[in-house]
Amino acid sequence: MSTIAALAEPLYHGYSGTDGVTGFPNIGTYLIFGVVLVPIYIMVVSWFAGTPRDTKTGMLGVSYLVAITAQMWIGMFILTIIIGFVFYGGLPEPLGSPGPTGDIPIFGFLF
Repeated sequence: MSTIAALAEPLYHGYSGTDGVTGFPNIGTYLIFGVVLVPIYIMVVSWFAGTPRDTKTGMLGVSYLVAITAQMWIGMFILTIIIGFVFYGGLPEPLGSPGPTGDIPIFGFLF
């Protein structure tokens, strides 16, 4: 076994990509957005439909929710790219092809 292959062994576990499964609409997505976030939906609607009504404060709350959500999604997207490159040997499916790229996926770019 070469030195490069020995260095790649602890990181790369040999699993292939999830062809056609990776992406946004899965059962977990429907569960989170359809069930878990119902209290958040009720809270946002009550900011605008309830009494006393304060549109400025409601828009500030919506802005905070959008900013926090965007921060989490963008951060997890960047982390997913890093994990895909290091442990799976290539970029995740939306940016690259599914599955590992090459015989030695982690250090394959050196050859």
